[in-house]
Amino acid sequence: MGAVKTKRMPRAVREQQMLDAAVETFGRRGYMAASMDEIAELAGVSKPLVYLYLNSKEDLFTACIRREALALTEAVRSGVRTEQPADRQLWDGLLAFFTHTAQNPDAWSVLHLQARTHGEPFAAEVAAMREEIVAFVTQLIVVAAREAHRDPDLPEREVAGLAEALVGAAESLAAWANATPGVTAKQAAATLMNFAWAGLGNLMEGRPWVLQGASG
Repeated sequence: MGAVKTKRMPRAVREQQMLDAAVETFGRRGYMAASMDEIAELAGVSKPLVYLYLNSKEDLFTACIRREALALTEAVRSGVRTEQPADRQLWDGLLAFFTHTAQNPDAWSVLHLQARTHGEPFAAEVAAMREEIVAFVTQLIVVAAREAHRDPDLPEREVAGLAEALVGAAESLAAWANATPGVTAKQAAATLMNFAWAGLGNLMEGRPWVLQGASG
C-alpha cells in the first residue's frame, strides 16, 4: 500500500498563517532582531517554504505592512455611519481606530514603530496608509463644517491641517494606550474626542481661538 496522502492547506491560508507569525514576531522583537527561522517556527512551516511564498525578509515585512495597513483603514471606514451627525461620525471613526489598534498591538507596532524607522520602501507604505486616513478625516471635518451652517467654507489648508493634527494625535495616543495598562479603546477615543471636538465645535460655530493682545 502507498503512503496515505494528507490534505494540503490552500496556499492563501498558509500564506496568511505565515503573515500572522511574521506580524507577531516583527511587532514584538522588531524588524532587525526578528529572524526567518523564528517566524517559520511560529508559523509551523519550514524556512524554505517561507522564502518560497514570500521571497525575502524584506518582502515579508512589506507584505505585513500592506495587510495591516489595509485592515486598519477598512476598520476605520467601516466603523463610520454616514447617516449619523458629524460629531458621532468622528466618534465612531476614533473608536474604530482605537479598538483596532488595541486588539492588534503587534500590527500597530509594525505600522507605527517598525515600518517608520527602517527607511524606504517600508516608510512609504505606511505614509500611503496615513494619507488615506487623513483624507478620510478631512472629509469628516468638511461634513462637520457644512452641518454647522456657520462656516461651510473653511479654507482647504486649514481643514487639511486639522485632519493632520487629529490623525497625529490619534497615532500617539494609540501608542500610549497600548503601553498603559487599564486604558481601554473607549477611554482613548473619549480622551481625543474631548480634546478635539471642543475646539472643532467652536470653530464650526465661528468661534476660533484668537491670541489676545497680539499686535500686527
